[in-house]
Amino acid sequence: MRMMNVAKVCVRVSVMMAALVVGVPTVQVMAQAAAAPAGQRAAGTVKSTSATGLTLTTTAGQDVVVTIPDAVKVLMVAPGSKDLKSATPGSLGDVAVGDKVLVVGDPAASGPGLTATRVILMKAGAIAATHQAEEAAWTKGGGGIVKSVDAATGTIVIASGLKTVTVMVTPQTIVRRYAGGSVRFADAKVSTIAQIQKGDQLRVRGTKSADGSTITADELVSGMFRNYSGLISAIDASAGTVTLKDLTTKKAVTVAVGANSDVRRIPPMLAERVAARMKGTGAGAAGAPAGAQGVPGAQGAPGGHGAPGEDGAQRERSAGSDLSQMLSRLPTETLAGLKVGDAVMIVATSPSSDTETPMAVTLLAGVDAILRASPSGQTMTLSPWSLGGGEGGEGGGGPEGGQR
Repeated sequence: MRMMNVAKVCVRVSVMMAALVVGVPTVQVMAQAAAAPAGQRAAGTVKSTSATGLTLTTTAGQDVVVTIPDAVKVLMVAPGSKDLKSATPGSLGDVAVGDKVLVVGDPAASGPGLTATRVILMKAGAIAATHQAEEAAWTKGGGGIVKSVDAATGTIVIASGLKTVTVMVTPQTIVRRYAGGSVRFADAKVSTIAQIQKGDQLRVRGTKSADGSTITADELVSGMFRNYSGLISAIDASAGTVTLKDLTTKKAVTVAVGANSDVRRIPPMLAERVAARMKGTGAGAAGAPAGAQGVPGAQGAPGGHGAPGEDGAQRERSAGSDLSQMLSRLPTETLAGLKVGDAVMIVATSPSSDTETPMAVTLLAGVDAILRASPSGQTMTLSPWSLGGGEGGEGGGGPEGGQR
């Protein structure tokens, strides 16, 4: 995930600029941009620069050659700017590969491309810094499973790990909901608290109370996801799908694995440690060592006995929270690397109809020991968000791990 504040835009130019920086606060280019010289517009990422202009690559993958005359203004804007009043004057020399640009211009006199009449520039470094700050805000927020929703009072109660947290929604809160067939936050739609349902996964950033029991939401995203676990019975590489018999429903289910799916494989020793945590035992069924050396993120991996007073279901939920938080540090896997008989845990989108195939948000392979410790597959589930670092929440981390 990655998940940022995409505000409502009011003119065509700002929409195009927003498309460049999905995942960071939108530049709302207002009346000044609307009054920009008439002409064609192109927006994208700078691919190369020259003494007379630049080449940009649009989100559709098309390269556009732009000539920038000396007299043309280059306006530099910061992520989060509300209008062009805060823009600072720049020049072609300020443009670098990787920056985002919006160009207004006329067709080139000879050959394809544009001759610019205005260039709006957003520096890649500024975007990255804003992105990092937003990720930190989501990580410090919280997430979990929705227990109840009261749209009239603007309160949502979520189960976050072993805690209950009340989310306060205000008129200023930005509410989004994942699209049914997409795992990308960029595709999330502006929504309302009334569309949030019991059982939804929810992620929130905002201001927490001193004891962490409530959080006033600046922004939240919700979605209905499905969890599956079992052994892969078939793989269709051409269709990009895997089929397994789900342990909970005892039914065969086919799940699509797409380019945006986060596919990981947990090392056997680490899987044994998670299983040991679930069962409340020490070293795990296979005698895994206390420290899984060489395993990315093993220092923070669960192990040892469960917390005092935890029953079996609580231990499984707690282990699931730990596993979700370490996902981004586990080795990546591919569809081609999976094989029939692999034990997998999957969190997937919830299709709007029975004819649609759920799309994997996260697929974790190598979970044989974990499934042996939870043969029903009822309480040990993954979060749909895999950035990790969440504060013990069931949705450990921010939306779109990359998404996101």
